[in-house]
Amino acid sequence: MPNYYFKDDIQSFITKSTEEIIGQITISNQFDSTLNQNKSWEVQISILKEALQNFNGTIFFEFSIPRMGKRVDVLVTIKNIVFVIEFKVGEHKYYRSNFEQVWDYALDLKNFHEPSHKALVVPVLVSTEAKQSFIEIGTTSHNDNLLLPLKSNKFDLREAIKSTVDFFNEGDELNAEQYSAGRYFPTPTIVEAALSLYNTHTVDEITRSDAGAKNLTSTTLVISQLISKAKIEQKKIICFVTGVPGAGKTLVGLKVATSHLDEENGNASVYLSGNGPLVAILQEALARDKIKNEKVKGNNLTKGKAKASVKAFIQNIHHYRDAYLVDPNPPYDHVAIFDEAQRAWNKEQTVKFMKQKKGQHDFDYSEPEFLISCLDRHQDWAVIVCLVGGGQEINTGEAGISEWFYAIKNRFTSWEVAISPNLTDSEYAAIEAISQLMNVTKVSLNPDLHLSVSMRSFRAENLSLLVKYILDLDISLARQTYSGISNNYPIILTRDLIKAKKWLKEKARGSERYGLIVSSQAQRLKPYAIDVKSPMNPVYWFLNDKDDVRSSFYLEDVATEFHVQGLELDWACVTWDGDLRYSENGWKTFSFAGNKWQHIHKEERKTYLVNAYRVLLTRARQGMIIVVPEGSKEDHTRKAEYYDHTYNYLKSIGIKTI
Repeated sequence: MPNYYFKDDIQSFITKSTEEIIGQITISNQFDSTLNQNKSWEVQISILKEALQNFNGTIFFEFSIPRMGKRVDVLVTIKNIVFVIEFKVGEHKYYRSNFEQVWDYALDLKNFHEPSHKALVVPVLVSTEAKQSFIEIGTTSHNDNLLLPLKSNKFDLREAIKSTVDFFNEGDELNAEQYSAGRYFPTPTIVEAALSLYNTHTVDEITRSDAGAKNLTSTTLVISQLISKAKIEQKKIICFVTGVPGAGKTLVGLKVATSHLDEENGNASVYLSGNGPLVAILQEALARDKIKNEKVKGNNLTKGKAKASVKAFIQNIHHYRDAYLVDPNPPYDHVAIFDEAQRAWNKEQTVKFMKQKKGQHDFDYSEPEFLISCLDRHQDWAVIVCLVGGGQEINTGEAGISEWFYAIKNRFTSWEVAISPNLTDSEYAAIEAISQLMNVTKVSLNPDLHLSVSMRSFRAENLSLLVKYILDLDISLARQTYSGISNNYPIILTRDLIKAKKWLKEKARGSERYGLIVSSQAQRLKPYAIDVKSPMNPVYWFLNDKDDVRSSFYLEDVATEFHVQGLELDWACVTWDGDLRYSENGWKTFSFAGNKWQHIHKEERKTYLVNAYRVLLTRARQGMIIVVPEGSKEDHTRKAEYYDHTYNYLKSIGIKTI
């Protein structure tokens, strides 16, 4: 099916009647066209016929942007130039939301539509009744052949097109057929993916389908087969999925959860995460979207009712756990997906919490033991899917994935186990636990349970590898990996937070989200107005718009590793404090207590801190800037030596500085 409603040669379009053009658009439109829509097309056609006189090329109406679930009003190709035109018929002003809308359309094409990669893409906002046009041809520092959006009224669209064509009168002419049929490899944010899954139970149209992304499909297929096997053979199976940061583990979990919502046949599933901010953000985004969709239908839906329906799909793992402390019955769901399973608490931490916070004095389980015991209550079958991130344990009591293997070995040997072979890698610290498990129960290894390609950083699939080498202090491999990604994925180093903020704002285009992120131990950044102890709401920070002071865009509130794990920004500023300091003998780790830094001696806490920076350095989809302050001679808590060695180390890798 074509990804447009109407396509024609420009000169042929000019000769056709308005009625004929609207008729062809309407035939392709699977939804009923309203009178207002038809009137809008009439105005657009009239303006375009005048603007395109004497130009040769191709015109498309309602060109699809699947990742955004939208269609561009008009797309025009002339020579090697693609004009992305959004009309606001009857509008007298150029509102920022409309300006960003057309910019976002152009960005999506430039980033994910293969034929648009080399073409010159020009976004144009047409507010038909505006008194003045703003047609200044401008480029950005990205050097990716995407111009700054032009603003035109109904009289000056021809001038906007002519000025651009005259200025860029070079390059091979685009083939219209090849352009419209070109491959589209989008990479959605986790929020975009969750919205699509919740509304349509599929992400096929908004996610990459190239070879690098096939692993996502393979992994979800393997899990679905395990679920079918468990149900048919009346078995209990637990499987472990691994993946590099940003590879799509959460996406796999959400897809499995939405693919098995057959409540009538006892096949319900639930996505569970102990990541409070992630759950809150996804629930809020889905609830807001549900309210908006109902409003379009003429229905008023309260936030409470919207949230209630969403919670059946996505839940906080701790709420789930607490519910089955009280309820002795089997869970409603036969399939439970535990995201970031490596963050589950060990027995000591769980028992302590249950005693102090829940009054459970005879509780004797680790968190994995209790969670498995809940699903084990089913008399027929059950499936647990554990999504595992290597080297991402960041909080006290987080036991790593071994705790799950010990739980199975000690209490649940009747469960079959399917694991990713990558769990034998050193970063998961699970080799001994797997070896012991294999002696007592059936364990099968399946390479399709590992996600090896980062989908988050669509500009640099090896970002997570670079961060690994940086934190492993493998300078040779870090240099090599950095040189391979730096052209497509900018990483900048600076000592000036003001310059960093300016860089973020300059790099972000359209509604691309940016923000400041720091370690939760970064307590001596207060002189730069960064206070990790200041309360912030991650829902507002991640979801609210540029005019909201609580949003990430304001660059006032900062997020820590606890807020951003499992989520992403387009552009990030990582501000590095004296808690983690480079030395030739390895990272030196500190926490700030009272009025001074104190050495962290516990290996477990050292690991948490290094992992915190691993999380921070892998959050950005498109690029990041790292700030290492210069320190202060007057402040004994911010001596230059606390920062200089780290800065020089990062600089020695080849990271560009400003």
